[in-house]
Amino acid sequence: MSIVLALDTATPAVTAGIVRRDDLTVLAERVTVDARAHAERLTPNVVAALADAGLTMADLEAVVVGCGPGPFTGLRAGMATAAAYGHALDIPVRGVCSLDAIGVRTTGETLVVTDARRREIYWARYRDGFRMEGPGVNAPTDVDPGPAEAVAGSKEHAALFGLPHRGPVYPTPAGLVAAVPDWTERPLPLVALYLRRPDAKPMAARQ
Repeated sequence: MSIVLALDTATPAVTAGIVRRDDLTVLAERVTVDARAHAERLTPNVVAALADAGLTMADLEAVVVGCGPGPFTGLRAGMATAAAYGHALDIPVRGVCSLDAIGVRTTGETLVVTDARRREIYWARYRDGFRMEGPGVNAPTDVDPGPAEAVAGSKEHAALFGLPHRGPVYPTPAGLVAAVPDWTERPLPLVALYLRRPDAKPMAARQ
């Protein structure tokens, strides 16, 4: 039985879950929806989820973390925390696309969207859980839903496409673990999917 710590901070949801890899059973999860508290809430959520599951850090065998697309500050908090746990516990850390953690468990043709702010969305299209296009970041009017029959992810953006909403609103612990394509391969270095440059600029760039 492989116990996996699943983390995601690519959306306003600060997600920590304990998942049994073999059957994707979620043993415990803690989710705090607060776009400004990723760094503050993630570790307490991890500790609480472990306590809920009756487990300790020593029981963890791997970490999976959503690598975006998402805002710079949020992704940095989640990925740095995941890397720190992996290093401290000497266990592998695997990064996945956060949109995949929503789309991987959908059926049919689905458009997955999350809020990218600036009146834009992060998006990807899925067919029976497999990503067919994306991820990308665009204004909703510039995103072609194609054959999508529904929208998963952000409920408030589903109406913009005239499609019903189904599936998770945010990346789920089980979805994060399910999004790992191959557990037998050596984990790759974590790479954030920012898709656009951060708002903050060095002083030299402002002058």
